[in-house]
Amino acid sequence: MSTAASASDQLLVIARPDLNQRLTQWLDHLGEERRLADKTLVAYERDVRQFLRFLTDHLGGAPGVADLADLKPSDFRAFMARRRQSGAQSRSLARGLAGIRSFLGFLERRGEVNAAASSAVRPPRQGKSLPKPVSASDAMEIVSSDLALEAEPWVEARNAAVLTLLYGCGLRISEALSLTASQAPEPESRTLKIRGKGGKERIVPLLPAVGQAVATYLKLCPHAVSGNGPLFVGVRGGPLNPRLVQRAMEKMRSALGLPASATPHALRHSFASHLLAGGGDLRTIQELLGHASLSSTQIYTEIDSARLLDAYDRAHPRHRS
Repeated sequence: MSTAASASDQLLVIARPDLNQRLTQWLDHLGEERRLADKTLVAYERDVRQFLRFLTDHLGGAPGVADLADLKPSDFRAFMARRRQSGAQSRSLARGLAGIRSFLGFLERRGEVNAAASSAVRPPRQGKSLPKPVSASDAMEIVSSDLALEAEPWVEARNAAVLTLLYGCGLRISEALSLTASQAPEPESRTLKIRGKGGKERIVPLLPAVGQAVATYLKLCPHAVSGNGPLFVGVRGGPLNPRLVQRAMEKMRSALGLPASATPHALRHSFASHLLAGGGDLRTIQELLGHASLSSTQIYTEIDSARLLDAYDRAHPRHRS
């Protein structure tokens, strides 16, 4: 059963048949045509389900397509207020509204509703949460395979290879773990093709250290790694679970005395932040990270500015006097 079909089955009790059919079509559209990840589909389905539950109570019965067509901005504000009362934070409210708008936009393109009412509602303002990169020296220690934190040397080398990909290429952990054996970078390789969010492909440059880390892991790995099988494997030879990489990072945090913000994903932030500090331009960093919008990359300029201001405060004679 597809993710979309499974999701729509859960909506049967809170939507009329015509609306349930549209939900199935919308989820299929997101999954098959827009190629959204399963986790994103589940989040969208959950957000719309919450909205329909609210409407069932708000309207006095399970809603159909015609009911959505009659909604006013006040209905959406009432939903947001209900969610806020139940403890939902601004980020969750904004994501939920985005999912609802996506569904209504889908219906609007079919000529069945007018989505203007939802567009008239502003999402709640969110406080900015800046990424927390680790320092260059800490990053180099993290990707080292000399910490001896694992019982098996090949597991130590595997963890180092994965983390080197995150810091050396700015990969998401899912991107690194989705690499197949045939895609394994070699020490002399200079580029790597990555399939990122939404199935979008990008080319990232490779440092020799990245290829060398992967080569060391493959030399020590006791399992057969070849062809279209996963490049990174667990102790039983199956695909490596990302949770194991996170646990490896937890051990490193403890050994190196690093803060809880030093996560595998922080290495991706460090990649971008250190490139920017070294003179890299935002457009190039955007392409390397696979960001769809430059606004997602611009947040690293705020990190760099904050670092400069902190250095200024600590170093300027008037501040120390």
